[in-house]
Amino acid sequence: MNVFYNTKGVGDVLMIPIKEADRNNRMHENHGDITKIKDKTDGSVLGYNIFRASSHFDELEHGQFRMNERMLTTMKDIFSAQGLKDNLDFDLEHKFVVGHVEDIDSHENADKLSVCQVNLGEEQTQIVCGAPNVDAGQKVVVAKVGAVMPSGMKIKDAKLRGVASSGMICSAKELQLPDAPEEKGILVLEDSYETGEAFHF
Repeated sequence: MNVFYNTKGVGDVLMIPIKEADRNNRMHENHGDITKIKDKTDGSVLGYNIFRASSHFDELEHGQFRMNERMLTTMKDIFSAQGLKDNLDFDLEHKFVVGHVEDIDSHENADKLSVCQVNLGEEQTQIVCGAPNVDAGQKVVVAKVGAVMPSGMKIKDAKLRGVASSGMICSAKELQLPDAPEEKGILVLEDSYETGEAFHF
């Protein structure tokens, strides 16, 4: 699960996104240093903002980073102190991992799409990819289902032109890496990366 912390852009606030919703359809509840963001329509929790974050957490990174067990324990303590009994059993699995493209086939309904079988270490997944440079044998960065891209887009199971796709093979530009090339194409990693290992950026 990725969280966001940017003192220059937002201030001393840890942002914990859970679900997407239109900005006009959000409401806020304040509980001490915690702001709960909810959907006006169904009351579901969209996320939390924790203010004075640096006074609560001792391992904050700038930008987007992954929440760990220690941070989650601290968060549960903060909620308990405010009498909030929200379910905080978040998925802390790494969502950006190194994948190995085992096989690639043409998409039956789209000339510019490829259907890739990608080994993620402990599992294999099928990903439909539109990059012109994707090929079998490559090591690539995969955003798994549930990952939140730097743009804020959440990766979901999908069907692209009728073919199931679970995850996304990422470009350097989509990961907002420094000096990312402008031309279209996925980021191809060196072979020294281990299939299934977390990719940090």
